[in-house]
Parts: sequence; structure tokens; C-alpha cells
Amino acid sequence: MTKSARRTGLPRKNSPPRIGLIGGSGLYQIEGFGSQKWVKVKTPFGEPSDELLTGELCGREVVFLPRHARGHRLLPSELNHRANIWAMKRLGVEWIISVSAVGSLKAKYRPCDIVLPHQFVDRTKRSSEHTFFGRGIVAHIAFADPICEELRLLILKHARALKARVHDGGTYVNMEGPTFSTRSESLANHRAGFDVIGMTNLGEAKCAREAEIAYATMAMITDFDCWKKDEAHVTVEMVLDNLRKNATQAQEIIRRVIPEIPRDANWSCHDALQTAIQGHLQDMINNDFFSHTGSNGSIPTTRIVAADTADDLTAQYVLDLIEVQSPCRNIGCD
Repeated sequence: MTKSARRTGLPRKNSPPRIGLIGGSGLYQIEGFGSQKWVKVKTPFGEPSDELLTGELCGREVVFLPRHARGHRLLPSELNHRANIWAMKRLGVEWIISVSAVGSLKAKYRPCDIVLPHQFVDRTKRSSEHTFFGRGIVAHIAFADPICEELRLLILKHARALKARVHDGGTYVNMEGPTFSTRSESLANHRAGFDVIGMTNLGEAKCAREAEIAYATMAMITDFDCWKKDEAHVTVEMVLDNLRKNATQAQEIIRRVIPEIPRDANWSCHDALQTAIQGHLQDMINNDFFSHTGSNGSIPTTRIVAADTADDLTAQYVLDLIEVQSPCRNIGCD
């Protein structure tokens, strides 16, 4: 490893892509997680939730991010998903396993069960904060299937092998928070046939797809929200208590999944930007959006590095991705 890589936590030259973990502090206390180093990553979109912890687990390089920061200092509505996912990508992450607390919207999902959602319903008001696009980048990424199915099925396989109470598929309703649902809201979600409710995963999934990172979530049931009147309504104490009970099981599932994740990032999610800008590509070219030479002789990459704030160039990262990976590289944009 070069001195620069040791200092910054950047992946070693020619090293395989890294695997990301997002969750609570219990995740990085997994047995065998060695060579740990906390790394501060500066992003064009502000500060991530916390420093990121790099290390090795089960023969692979991994990066862990405490979603709500160490000490649980951030509300769900305060999470900077763009910065979090940008930082992951900057450190070479191509797969993310997310672990989060959710409420059950169906009687068959009991506290300490695991649901592996395959769909989301957005009940937030933060769409502009859940995308790298905008400010000159006009793009529409496919999100019909928001979870990486290959990764989700790997998690399902090993959860079943451990005889965990795991459920295959489901719809995750992402509410705004930090207040829990009213009973009317909870009953409406229950009657609509949705499966679980949480406050965090949709923004992660959207940004991960735009960053071409394969993303899947382990939704850990901690409560019945408040639709089920014969059960106690959700409280913070209830959530934390059941998360602690589930921590060991989540760790073991992750330990088994990691060795089976391929070393080449060649799943469909890793190619998500290929058609994202097709419809507006010619307009962007006509407007010189992809010009590689500025009036001072700079190129987009150097301008991205030099940017001090997100306002300098809000979509720096996605611009870099599109330059490298989009169809424009084949039609004279470089």
C-alpha cells in the first residue's frame, strides 16, 4: 500500500472493489474485522454522518459507516445521503449491505424477524436531497427494481442457512420522521398491504443506484408501529432493545455473505448510468456541459477536486461518473 493510500484510506492500486456496511455500532464489532482505520472523507455535498471505518473482514476489504454517527447523534431527517454514498464510492465501495430498524405492518412479521425488502414507497419530502442529478445534469435513472436482487438473494440464502426468521421480499415505506406514525397513518399503511416502515433506506438506495453501487437492506423488525392495537405502540426503548437482540444474528449473516460477493463489479446495478442521460444527451453536449477544457485550462476532474462547496458545482461526482461510464464517451465528448 502506498503512503498516500495508508493516510487517506483510499483503496490500494489494482485492489478489488470494497464492500460497504451501513448501520449501527454493533456492525463493526464483528469478530474478525481487522486492520481497522477511521477515515475522514471530504465530499462535495457536505459532511457524511461520521468518519468511515475501513478494514478487512472474511478476506475482503470493507468500509463501515455509522448511519446516525457514533453515539447516535443524527436524526433520520438529518442524514446526508448524498455525502454518505459519495464517500463510500470514493473509498472504492461497489456493494452496500444496509442494516436498519423498521416497524412491522403485518402480523406475520414479529419483533426480531428480518425482512429483505425488494420495493420502496416514498413518504418523504426530500426528493431533491436523494439524487446527484440537477444543476445542469438532466438524467432519469431506472428505479423500477430499487434493490439489487443478486445481493438480496445472497443475504436470504445465508439468513435461511442460519435458520433466522427471515422473510423474502416486501415493500418498505420510507416515512419522514423523526416522529413515529400516527395510528391513522399506521393503519393506512397496514391496509395498503405494505410490509415494513422505516425512516432511512430510500435515500441510500436512490443515491446508491445513481452511483452504480449494488445495494440491499436487512430490515430488522423491532416493533409493530402502532396499527396493531393489541400490541404496545413503538417506543425508542423498544427499538433499541430489539436491535441489540438482533445484532449477533446480523453480524453472522454478514460474515457469511461477504466471501460470496464477487470480486468484479459486474452486476446490472453497476451499469445503471448507461441509459440515464440518453434522452437529454445531445442538449447537454450542445450546451458544452461535457467540455473538458475550461478557460483556465482545467478539466472537469481538476475542477471537481478544487471545488470547496457543493454550490461550486453541485453535481461534481455524477459528472465524473457520467464522463467515465456514460454513452457520451463513444460520441466525441472527450
